[in-house]
Amino acid sequence: MKVCEYSFTETRVSNKADQQTISEERLNERAQLLLKTLIERYIREGQPVGSKVLVQDAGLDISPATVRNVVADLERLGLVHSPHTSAGRVPTELGYRMFIDHLVTIKPLASNEVQSLASNLTPQADVSQLVESASAVLSGFTQMAGVVMLPSQAPAALRQIEFLPLSENRVLAILVFNEQDVQNRVIRTSRPYTLAELERIARYLNAQFMGRDVQAVRRDLLQEMENAQANMDRLMRSAIEMAHKVFVEEGTEGEAGQDFVIAGETNLMDYEEMADVPRLRQLFDAFNEKQGILDLLDKSLHAQGVQIFIGHESGYEALENCSVVTTPYSANGEVLGVLGIIGPTRMAYDRIIPVVDVTAKLLGTVLNQRP
Repeated sequence: MKVCEYSFTETRVSNKADQQTISEERLNERAQLLLKTLIERYIREGQPVGSKVLVQDAGLDISPATVRNVVADLERLGLVHSPHTSAGRVPTELGYRMFIDHLVTIKPLASNEVQSLASNLTPQADVSQLVESASAVLSGFTQMAGVVMLPSQAPAALRQIEFLPLSENRVLAILVFNEQDVQNRVIRTSRPYTLAELERIARYLNAQFMGRDVQAVRRDLLQEMENAQANMDRLMRSAIEMAHKVFVEEGTEGEAGQDFVIAGETNLMDYEEMADVPRLRQLFDAFNEKQGILDLLDKSLHAQGVQIFIGHESGYEALENCSVVTTPYSANGEVLGVLGIIGPTRMAYDRIIPVVDVTAKLLGTVLNQRP
């Protein structure tokens, strides 16, 4: 795979027109520099930033009193606040928004980092494996939670079905959709089946349903189950019952619909600002329930460039202490889904943004290379 073709200077962060923001014209150059310096220091250290430290980091030849006056102006604008009396300042959500929209300097990934990202995404893997790999890559590189929406698909055509006997009245169903997308599903049966029986059942089902889309298969199976089974021989009855378990009772992922894969949720427990048990429980509940996260990802599905939701911008209470950085991924000129990371608002945006952006481009490239 060619990985040197990506130009990270083209990474675009889309502003949020519906969010309150403060244009950089309202801040003079000195105020912008001090705000940028304060936020970068806070992201690195996680501690409120005082005036003396700010003077040193900014490299300005001005007095601490002047810095305090500028910081007081930033506080009046709602860009920073003091968590404790006589403490230094920390950025607010609005401060982060100003920083991301106007002040952050994106750091290009090194070529060896791009190669490392690419090495985890191979065209030989099926789509579900690629999605899992992409979420794991995002989590591993950022030490946060990586999330990847499964590609939207047209109704999948069943190409082949096979069964293998397992212990304790269980059967492994192996399903092939759309040429090479493979799914494995374990089902429980009312009795044990021999390999020879399962091979006969598979031949019958392949003859009946090969080339049909999953929704049509489900519809026909439901109709068959309603028919008088007295007219079926034992093979047909067993085949229909087994297929019903695979396609109807258990369901499959081979039809149109959106879901996501998430990796590295436990990484979030390592961040002090998120180490609040009730909040973590609420966040993990949101991961498990999925719908809220899916709604948020859907907002980015047709957006241009990288989208960043800071705290309350997500619209979900469970994410009020988090930032979500997302971007769509595409193949053959069609947007298929969204990927990104979820982490604390105090994240290294200059580092996170290119990781998300490049991973989306690499995933799209791999999907383009699939037959």
